[in-house]
Amino acid sequence: MYVIEEGFVVSRSESLAAYLRAQARRRLDRVESKDDGRNAKCALALLDTAAYAASLPEDDPLILMLDQAGCYGPLGCERFDPGEAGAGLIRHWRGGEPHELLLALPAAIAAAT
Repeated sequence: MYVIEEGFVVSRSESLAAYLRAQARRRLDRVESKDDGRNAKCALALLDTAAYAASLPEDDPLILMLDQAGCYGPLGCERFDPGEAGAGLIRHWRGGEPHELLLALPAAIAAAT
């Protein structure tokens, strides 16, 4: 399944990766005194997860779980949007294995509904 993003047809994996890269850029642009590199570490973890997500095939169980959680809209063909709960999890992600973030998203979304 593919989604339309900014006038282009992209895979759901690439839509997810684009979202994560945008969040990483936001973290890199944040300036906070005494953050001890927290924003940079978070940005690196998100970029790592974005690279991992971009490599996933469309039928990967992680992509299918995110689709079932509603991250690609009700028909599964919209731009990746994890909702407020998922966005909060991504915003506060401190790192770990890339698949851990993707696995945590459906649970965070379900807990918020």
